[in-house]
Formats: sequence, C-alpha cells, structure tokens
Amino acid sequence: MMDLLLIIVFSVLGVLVGVVSGLLPGLHVNNIALILLSVSGSIVALCTPLSSFGISEQFIVVLICVFITSVSISHSFHDAIPTTFLGAPEEDTALSVLPAHRLLLQGRGYEAVVFSAIGSLGAIVVCFLLLYPLRFLVGEPLNIYAQLQEIMFWVLIAISILMLATEKGKITDFGGTKKTQHLIGIGFATFVFFLSGIFGLVILNFPLSSPIGLPATVLFPSLAGLFGMPTLVTSLFTKPIIPQQTLDTPMIKGKIQRASLISIISGSLSGMFVSLIPGISSSTGTVIAMNTRKETDNEQTIVTLSAVNASSAFAVIILLYIILKTRSGVTVAINELIPAEEWTSLLIPTNLIYLLIAVLFSAVISFFLCLRIAKIAAQHFTAIPYGALVMFTIGLISTLVILFTGILGIVILLIATCIGLLPVLWGVRRSHCMGVLLIPVILYFL
Repeated sequence: MMDLLLIIVFSVLGVLVGVVSGLLPGLHVNNIALILLSVSGSIVALCTPLSSFGISEQFIVVLICVFITSVSISHSFHDAIPTTFLGAPEEDTALSVLPAHRLLLQGRGYEAVVFSAIGSLGAIVVCFLLLYPLRFLVGEPLNIYAQLQEIMFWVLIAISILMLATEKGKITDFGGTKKTQHLIGIGFATFVFFLSGIFGLVILNFPLSSPIGLPATVLFPSLAGLFGMPTLVTSLFTKPIIPQQTLDTPMIKGKIQRASLISIISGSLSGMFVSLIPGISSSTGTVIAMNTRKETDNEQTIVTLSAVNASSAFAVIILLYIILKTRSGVTVAINELIPAEEWTSLLIPTNLIYLLIAVLFSAVISFFLCLRIAKIAAQHFTAIPYGALVMFTIGLISTLVILFTGILGIVILLIATCIGLLPVLWGVRRSHCMGVLLIPVILYFL
C-alpha cells in the first residue's frame, strides 16, 4: 500500500513539473529528464528517511523514473497551451502555420486546447488497449522490429519521399498553373529538407557544454530554432490582431465525435510507428496519419497531432521494454536508472507496471489541469501586451539555450531559426525541417 501511495505522490509531483515545462516554450521534457538523471544521486539521498517505512533505495530509484514518466506525459498535454497562444501570425499568413493559431485568430484558442487535450487522453487510452498487440507484433513471436531493422534504410527513404510528395503548399510568386505552383512548392520543401539535413550533419557532433554544468545536447538549440523560434519571430514582426477569446466548449457529438475517434486512432497508431523508427518525430507521424484519411479540418488536425504526441510519449516507454532501445531523453534517463528488463512473457515486468500506473494517473490529472489552465489563459490572454509576451518568450528560449549549451548553442539557435523561417515564409510544412535528423540517420543505415 505504501508503494502505491508513493507512486501516486511522485506522479502528482511529476505532473506539476510537466505543467511548468509544458508552459515554458523551448524547455523540452528531454532536458528535464537528463537534469533529473544527473541529480538522481542527490534525490536518493534526500529520500533516505523513507527507509524507516521499509522503502528500499532501489525502489526510490524507481520512484524517480515514475516522476520522469509523469513529467513526460504531463508535458505532452500542457505544451498545447503555449503552442496555441504564442507565435500566432497575421490572418492572411495563417495557412502556413499551425491549425491552433488559425482557431486563435478566430477567438477559439480555448477550443483548440480542448481538442488537443481530448486527442492526448484518447491516445493514452488507445495505447493501453493496444499494449499486448504491440508487444506481440514488435517482439516475439512476429518480431516486426527485427524485420524492419534489415530494411530500415529503405523505410526511412520511403517516409522522406512520402513527406515531400504529400506537400500541399503552392508557391504563387512565379506564376504558372496550380499544378506548376504545387510542384514548385514540393521543390521548396525538398530544399528545406536537404538544407536541414546538411545542417544536422554539421552540428550533430559539436562539442557543446553548459556553463553551469547542465546536460548539454545539440538537439535543444537546433530543434528550438527550427520549430519554436520561427513562428515567434514572424508574429513579432507581423503584429497579429488577437480577438477576444471565447470559452465555449466544443460539442463533441455526432459527426465530430466520429471524426475525433478516427483522428485519435490514426494519430495513436502513427505515434507508435514513429516511436519505433529512429530519426523521425511526431510531426512526421502527423503527416502519415493525415494521409491515411480524406481532407480534414483544423479541429481534427489538432486532435491528430496531439494523439501522435501523447502516443509517442507513451510508446517509447513500452518499446524500451520490448526492443530494449531508447528513443528519447526520457527513456535514456529511465534506462540509466533502472536498466530495462525485456518483456518476453505474458507477465508485464514489475518496473513497467509501476510506469504504466504513473502514465494512467498522470494522463487523467493532466487532462483536467490542462483545461483549467487553458481557460485561465484564454480569459486573460488579450489583456497581456502580445508583443511583449512574444519578446519575453524569445528571451526565455535564448536564456535556456545559453544555460544548457553556452554561446555555441546560441549560434546554432540563430542558424536553425533562419532555416526554420523558410517554410513559414514559403507556406510549406515545417515538418520538412526534420531532415536535420532524418538525413544523418539515413546515412548511418546506408
């Protein structure tokens, strides 16, 4: 009973930290996980009084992993709030950015977060239902992962081609027919993909170091620059007019309910898939999910994207115990603290059961917390000077980059931001910037 109580306590603490990391743009959960890994010894020392209740040092380490898992799940819910309310463009350029920003410009920012929370919670439920099918498909007896490894180079090539070929952006600056404009759009997307890939090849082995001793990773400034800063910079210069936000809860029934269920299922399956394949992200999973169905609206795109994110955050933990591979900073930290025991039988490994309890508990709490915080944000958002808020966010990201990666990290952030601005300005998908990881991984398997 004491064990379960401690798991709940550490899950709640993890959710609260996930709220903070989710609301702070640029602070990725992987960085939090690596920080906790570096101070895990101190945490164990602080928890030694628990030994008087029969709690072993080994279980305290498990509790740290429960905490990290809860941070990850909570983050996947709450990062929808800054994603929605920050970095919005002018209305005439909204098509080149996130669907959540389009709803924000219509005064429906809270509604966008509601759809996001529904997608995230739905994905967690779907992943639980598919727990054993995933185990038997990926591991024994079907061993799909072992078969994928043999053809991984071609799988990654196919995914890259799919991403580029399904680009719907049209470049109208050069005139021509709609088909020609579409082809030019694909050409621009291809340029962004390869430019990002060359950037990745140059920076991935950079010897970054934190001036204050934090874990330094080159992915932090590069991904913050490619995906976080461009929309902030764009909104800073375009000065969007943000209308008063309504607090209406979307009616999830009938046709919308059926569409949301399809979005959740397709997003969950895509999230599991991208967790299995190295070098691709949830944005790639969203592209895959959206191409399995007909044209859809902003709301269902948000549900799908959130389902992919939450499913991926959950699936990497499951796959750690099935294929013994780490696919995120969170699983790296967990595997360092409690080396994964391969799940080969019907019985789920004990440590994985603890983590599953944390996932379920954290998801339910995060769902209601996310809606509450989003409502407060929507109520007071228009009263805050938008330009000043964006400037503060840019300054915060820059400060975090310096703290984690030093001056060289700032250089990487600036270059990455210049590359990340290209798809925003050209109206093509920002997911093509994932070439920063895809091309190096493709060359590795080659």
